[in-house]
Amino acid sequence: MVEIKQNRGSTRFEYRIVMSFTVTINNSGHQFEAADNETILDAALRQNIGLPYGCRNGRCGSCAADLLSGDVVYHGEAPALAELGDGKCLPCQGFAASDLTLGVREAEDTADLEVKLLPVRVHAVDHLSHDVVRLLLKLPQNQRLQFRAGQYLDFLLADGRRRAFSIANAPHDDEFIELHIRHVDGGEFTDWVFSQMKERAILRIQAPLGSFTLDEDSTLPMIFMGGGTGLAPLKGQIEHAFHVGVDRPMYLYWGVRGQRDLYLPDLPRQWAEQHANFHFVPVLSEPDDDWDGRRGWVHDAVTEDFGDLAGYDLYMAGPPPMVKAGRDAFRAAGMPDGQMHYDSFEYADDTREKAGD
Repeated sequence: MVEIKQNRGSTRFEYRIVMSFTVTINNSGHQFEAADNETILDAALRQNIGLPYGCRNGRCGSCAADLLSGDVVYHGEAPALAELGDGKCLPCQGFAASDLTLGVREAEDTADLEVKLLPVRVHAVDHLSHDVVRLLLKLPQNQRLQFRAGQYLDFLLADGRRRAFSIANAPHDDEFIELHIRHVDGGEFTDWVFSQMKERAILRIQAPLGSFTLDEDSTLPMIFMGGGTGLAPLKGQIEHAFHVGVDRPMYLYWGVRGQRDLYLPDLPRQWAEQHANFHFVPVLSEPDDDWDGRRGWVHDAVTEDFGDLAGYDLYMAGPPPMVKAGRDAFRAAGMPDGQMHYDSFEYADDTREKAGD
């Protein structure tokens, strides 16, 4: 592969041959390709190999692996490397200079991911619509959160209560943790988020949690169905699927009341323009007078478009009535339970309040 770069302010181009090397994980036998212009960790995550990591800046040593064969080079500082001793490497900062064999334990599924208690700082509070805000949370400088697309986190409140929200970003895009929080009438926490939360506020979280994740071994087309802020975990899953090169057909059905509730209306449309295998269908249950799109319940739109659902994987997230109605309708349309994956946004008692529609 040839890498072409143009220097800013210049008409000159630089050409460089990009080398690619095979990295073998000794523990599992898994292999992936790493170009010499990407870190070993970035290459692994791009190809859905679950190498462990923490800070991603070479300081914590969480990603350390035994370098069983091959050569690794570093183009910047990797402070933890000196503390590890001979025969080790740091995939988060290291670049393959030859074929490699590494000794490291992979995170195969959600049970293998370490659940952490972490402080976070509010980086941004964006009001996306009349009742939805997007929070961007920043972890401490030497920390990153390892998670799978579709999982969620708990805010740990001072009085011991918890509030759960789905993570809306994909694992590869982890500079910030993105949440979509809908204002719940009478919800103490969401009232505070909407009226009082300021940038740079410090909160505590526990994450990652949950098992609402993609079945990446499946070859079936995928239907994503969300209600309200049920878009959040689906967004992370869809962006992850794009990142790892999934070419199966993907259909997103997003059900809300009116047009103003489509709080990120342009994003799914951009996905559809950029990816031929992706299709977006918004569905309004209380449509505006000028709405010329799909109307009614979102699960009915799915069953209208797909007669027999036996050959599809389903990922749905949103309020419990939507999830229950969808589950019943899709079973009747032939979808096996094993192909239905869902996250029901339960409104909690005094200990839990999860974002939903």
